[in-house]
Amino acid sequence: MYNSKTILARNIEQLRSLKKLTKEELSLILGFKNSYISKLEKGRINITIEKLDKIAQFFEIKTYELLK
Repeated sequence: MYNSKTILARNIEQLRSLKKLTKEELSLILGFKNSYISKLEKGRINITIEKLDKIAQFFEIKTYELLK
């Protein structure tokens, strides 16, 4: 069974891969710490709504789409 962290992790990884970005490149673009995307993609940390919105805006999708 998937939880919201797992779903978010999978979606961010897929979207990042589609844009052919490394985790480090995405972190720099979004202004996050270098290891933040890595931890998100492993489902190890929680995310704030503000950061979730920022990621969704970058990928030009609705925020809720990151969780479905």
